[in-house]
Amino acid sequence: MTEGVRLTRVSEEFREILAEEILRLKDPRVGFVTVTAVRVTSDLRHARVLYTAMGDESDRRATAAALRSASGHLRRVVGRQVRMKVLPDLAFEEDRANDTASRIDELLRELHRGERG
Repeated sequence: MTEGVRLTRVSEEFREILAEEILRLKDPRVGFVTVTAVRVTSDLRHARVLYTAMGDESDRRATAAALRSASGHLRRVVGRQVRMKVLPDLAFEEDRANDTASRIDELLRELHRGERG
């Protein structure tokens, strides 16, 4: 099995486990969260968890804090479900791809309106 295939498989397995477990968190700061991707380093020591969160900026900051706070618990859950020699540290990062795409869309609409005028 090539290294890339293994990393992809591990990343997807982590994404599924974390998506389910985040829904079970009892922290009221955790809003509606969708785990969009997990990027595991080639040495399997670090995993960057990309997620989207609903709400205004303060809600999203609260969700980020709650996820950071729960990272130890979430890491243990992953460890119970996945057999690995080394369990990666989890780092949570809000996935802003949708925000960026919306902004580009908005700019293109403005540009298009400007050409008509």
